Amino acid sequence: MPTARVSAARLASLLADLLADPAPDGPAYRSLADRIRLLVADGRILHGTRLPSERELTAALPVSRTTVARAYAELRDRGYLTSRRGSGSIATVPGGPQPGTANLVHPTERSATMLDLSYAAPTAGVGVLTAYEAAMERLPRHLYGTGYHPAGLPVLREALAARFTARGLPTEPDQVIVTAGAVAATAVAARALLRTGDRVLVEHPGYPNALATLRRQGARLVGVPVGPAGLDLAALGDLLGAGRRSAVAGAVLVPDFQNPTGSLMREADRQLVADALRAAGAVPVVDETMVDVGLDVDAMPRPFAAFATESVTVGSASKSYWGGLRVGWMRVPRQQVGRFLEARVSLDLGAPVLEQLVVTELLQAGEPLLEARRAELRSRRAALLQALGEQLPDWEVRRPPGGLTAWCRLPQPRSTALAVAAERHGVLLAPGASFSVDGTGLERFVRVPYTLGEERIGAAVTGLARAWSDALQSGTQRRTRRGRAPMVA
Repeated sequence: MPTARVSAARLASLLADLLADPAPDGPAYRSLADRIRLLVADGRILHGTRLPSERELTAALPVSRTTVARAYAELRDRGYLTSRRGSGSIATVPGGPQPGTANLVHPTERSATMLDLSYAAPTAGVGVLTAYEAAMERLPRHLYGTGYHPAGLPVLREALAARFTARGLPTEPDQVIVTAGAVAATAVAARALLRTGDRVLVEHPGYPNALATLRRQGARLVGVPVGPAGLDLAALGDLLGAGRRSAVAGAVLVPDFQNPTGSLMREADRQLVADALRAAGAVPVVDETMVDVGLDVDAMPRPFAAFATESVTVGSASKSYWGGLRVGWMRVPRQQVGRFLEARVSLDLGAPVLEQLVVTELLQAGEPLLEARRAELRSRRAALLQALGEQLPDWEVRRPPGGLTAWCRLPQPRSTALAVAAERHGVLLAPGASFSVDGTGLERFVRVPYTLGEERIGAAVTGLARAWSDALQSGTQRRTRRGRAPMVA
């Protein structure tokens, strides 16, 4: 049985903008079917939702009953609608929705049924399917070439340069290198800038995949604490001011809604950090993956690179649009482009052409798509904070101004025990130690994303509450089984 129903009035509202075109392509019924299909594929109408009857929808739309009936028939033929006597017309995704494997490093048969809080990644946002369809129309002209574009498609580099420039950071397309995600961009930067044994300042807690990438490059990581207010400037000063023994080659920072804390670095602090790193001769690598998901910010600070012209900026489409778009990018100082391209081609020869075209379409669609994503995340954040407040009132939870996660302080140091217990209750969770520079500690903290749908967020918090009760009853901390540490994103 369906778990939700969309009324005729609500469906008409969702279709209003899509039906505004006075001259839709093809017959009216096919145009209506295509627009309902987009709503299902974009997730604005969920799989399993009961649609209004043909009669109800006809009354709500300026179309005939025949048009609605033929549109529904078209949707059934294409697998987007199932009609059963007594149940009505049910929206479906052909083949059923396929969740990402919850644990890609060590997949389990149970993973598809788990509530996954180890990933801070939402499902595809509004407009992603439309962007793919538009990109497919543009793809044929690229099939006559080799498909290798180590620096990225010119059209995407131009769009990214324009985006940086509009944010107050003048950028030329030749300063942009397209990669297969932000982690890949960080790997390129590490290969271009670091030698084995170099000391690199990183945030503590920090993003696990970036920390692992730096270690693989042979860097020695030096953690700088990050709290609710952002980077600890006093600790940074102590590390950089302790003489030659603390000399560092670089720093990897997430000033915009840091993962996992969600903190936003103030503009004045960006200047102080940039000055301190410059004096120490450390090149900043700035991760802007979360920059588009500011939820409570009237005006974003200027990009960090506006204060540190020597910095390298990396970003990606994964958090703004969809994790399945494995496209990232780097903005590098013009005089360093050749060096970074050499490092890039030593890793791979380019990002997928189709996905680059998709990201170009999304960037050209502009702010409306991003605001739709933010509205969705605000609603999910509210659902998470409410559920945590009701079911785990002794947890200390700060409302993050943006990003995708809440960084929760536990009343007792039981983060690892909680993660182990959570799996027994159907929830995958990364313990605090996953975000540690050395893989230990942070047992009083746990990262909880608000990227699931609201109903699933409530179910996940219920599982966490039960797991927390179990963790408190366990006499000692329990480690996860060897080889079962979850992949974190």
